[in-house]
Amino acid sequence: MIGRPRGFDADAALDRALEVFWRQGYEGASLSDLTEAMGINKTSMYAAFGNKRELFGKALARYAEVDMAYARQALAAPTARGVAETFLRENAKAVTTPDRPPGCLSIQGGLSCGPDNAEVTATLALARKGGELAMRDRFRRAIEDGDLGPENDPDDLARYIMAVSEGLAVHASAGATREELTRAVEIALRAFPPSA
Repeated sequence: MIGRPRGFDADAALDRALEVFWRQGYEGASLSDLTEAMGINKTSMYAAFGNKRELFGKALARYAEVDMAYARQALAAPTARGVAETFLRENAKAVTTPDRPPGCLSIQGGLSCGPDNAEVTATLALARKGGELAMRDRFRRAIEDGDLGPENDPDDLARYIMAVSEGLAVHASAGATREELTRAVEIALRAFPPSA
């Protein structure tokens, strides 16, 4: 038996759900808010995406794939300095993209969830930590390749870049402009060690 085809674009619906989570946070996003934004009813949402928590997981994966693509590009830069520059400059652009909510889903999505939704906060923290570990590994390789001096700690460098990035997202959500954040990035990059 062949099921009835969906009467909606699942990717477009997921993008709209992502935006609701981004603007309102996990706890602030009601099922009614989500289904209204997605243009579907609750039955269709459950059939296509699962419950609210499962929908959030799919939205977070979509965010990582689309909105965080710049992070993968940065990690591919030929030098550690290039990684840091690309990541932070593109982050300043990403958190101030005109057709997206300001800031970052992984910061706004669940930073202040109550105890019933602690796993959402943990999931987002784990996602951010994954980015930090990928950057640490890239900086470790830069030290092994002689691009960065051995006196540099790859964990500290990655934590520094992520702390700046997360700060940019917080400031963007509070109304900082792309130009203001770009100036902050240039100051932050002065502290990053030069190539060896």
